[in-house]
Amino acid sequence: MPLFGDLHVHTALSNDAYSFGLRVGPDGAYRYAFGEPIGLPPHGPGGDATREVRIDRPLDFAAVTDHAEFLGEGVLCTDPDSEVYDTEFCAEAFRTAEGRPRALLLRIFSPWSWRDSSVCGDDGARCARAAAGAWQEIVRAAEAWNDPAPACARTTFAAYEYSSHRLGSNLHRNVIFAGSAVPALPTSYLEANREWKLWEALDRDCIGAGTGCDALAIPHNSNLSGGRMFKVDYPGAWGLESKRARAALRVRMEPIVEIMQHKGDSECREGLPGVVGSDELCGFEKFESEMFVERTGSADPGECYEGPLADWLPHLTCLSRQSYVRGALIEGLRQEAELGVNPFKVGLMASTDTHNALAGGVDERTYPGHLGNGDATAERRTTWDGAVPGNARNNPGGLIGVWAEENSRASIFAAMRRREVFGTSGPRIVPRFFGGWVYRDDLCDDPGLVRRAYDRGLPMGSDLPPRPAGAGAPVFLATALADPGTPDAPGGLLQRIQVIKGWIGEDGAHHQRVFEVAGTPGSAADVDLETCRPRGPGHARLCSIWRDPEFDPEVRAVYYARVVENPSCRYTAWQCLSLRDGRRPGGCDDPARAKLIQERAWTSPIWYTPPD
Repeated sequence: MPLFGDLHVHTALSNDAYSFGLRVGPDGAYRYAFGEPIGLPPHGPGGDATREVRIDRPLDFAAVTDHAEFLGEGVLCTDPDSEVYDTEFCAEAFRTAEGRPRALLLRIFSPWSWRDSSVCGDDGARCARAAAGAWQEIVRAAEAWNDPAPACARTTFAAYEYSSHRLGSNLHRNVIFAGSAVPALPTSYLEANREWKLWEALDRDCIGAGTGCDALAIPHNSNLSGGRMFKVDYPGAWGLESKRARAALRVRMEPIVEIMQHKGDSECREGLPGVVGSDELCGFEKFESEMFVERTGSADPGECYEGPLADWLPHLTCLSRQSYVRGALIEGLRQEAELGVNPFKVGLMASTDTHNALAGGVDERTYPGHLGNGDATAERRTTWDGAVPGNARNNPGGLIGVWAEENSRASIFAAMRRREVFGTSGPRIVPRFFGGWVYRDDLCDDPGLVRRAYDRGLPMGSDLPPRPAGAGAPVFLATALADPGTPDAPGGLLQRIQVIKGWIGEDGAHHQRVFEVAGTPGSAADVDLETCRPRGPGHARLCSIWRDPEFDPEVRAVYYARVVENPSCRYTAWQCLSLRDGRRPGGCDDPARAKLIQERAWTSPIWYTPPD
């Protein structure tokens, strides 16, 4: 069954949520996720929240992923009775309104990490004790809201975010635990200042601890990583065997990756060096372009430096194919040929990265922002002014979908492990993607489609089975159901399904090709911008059997499906409609600013490997 969730949710236990006035904790995030109302800032004179919000449709599963970094410091610095409450560090880091305090940023930016001794003590024990209490609050909330009964009404996971911003590169990961067995403390960047140290810590303190603990990590927001999220230089691993071991550890610990969240789309980007082939839909929600323009005056500031000492230089405003998930999927083919292991054999998912505790709050029409006081009004959410927190360069984020036997921890975690997952940009589109060698052309009309798809092939997240003697090109089944929406807000119709193929060419470059396999790419569907009402034809269901017309049995390849909706109003267009002329930011009427989007879903890939 398809299940929808959000595995990237911040509450008041995260500094960058607390500093913008959020006071909702993990319990409140789960209340929202599963259909109950919560209050958001700003707060009135008596401390009561002035905004009440409720999700349009409850989720099936969720996880709170507060930052492991400064978890203990946050407890100490926000408690007026704490012995360190009046320290300079606490005042700057936790009581600076709507700020990004240097006291914290420097510690996750620097290659060397340290804690503030005035708060934590010389041995760090004071912060460790406080962090343990906060971690137990996160774990208790997950346990309290998880439903292990046969009804399987909802599922929650204990989780946290590892938030490395090393040398300006966003290298964050969300760590998800399979069950109630968890380490005593989360591992943060301050304890593990490289990603492989996180993997080793999880392997040692969880998977290998003999406690029944299991975990995986999800890289997120790679579009701001300066090419470092998916680098392939294996620093610290010398020789083929050590590189192979590092690659194997990575793919074991990171089986899925976040392709979409509130800071934009990380699927792909046009015009990157070393990439052959075009994709007109790669311009979707490019948050990083606005940041580049703000910092450099150009949306394309140049390539990321890859020469000597590159690993020790800031990568703040540069572009690389290794900042995008498609680049990782294709580069993984080369790594597998060289090492025998593909470190980037990842499934695709999405989530919100909300800093308002709004697990699954992705409705474009009613989006209340993601950053507390920072974007508490429609005027602030619809301005493109980079100085305004939570401005229009953000979006509501996406959702993870899984194909699981039931709504339970065991089934959902197993689906993530085997990569039978998909991501959406918010709508509850339901895609499926299978690959094999013998699917019939009339399979889309078969009432037993799904059973036969499993019998004759493998689902998303899998490797194609060995090619039978005499077989031609691989055959793929791609299907999608449109989001039905709610009675008050019907979902959008589908426009098309595409299959994206990637491979390494003889020239050593990344090659990509987009195939239209179902639907009506040239559809005349559009939107009445005066009302945001969609117009024109579309599809409630799409299905296609597709054979790769350019298949080369000697070339490794990766395939995934992308399902695209008809155009619809972006959240900024919906909210600009509610503003009178005197309150409308300039972006509301700027023809250069996007008012429409094409929501989408991405399936996990299927890989083809030639015979030895």
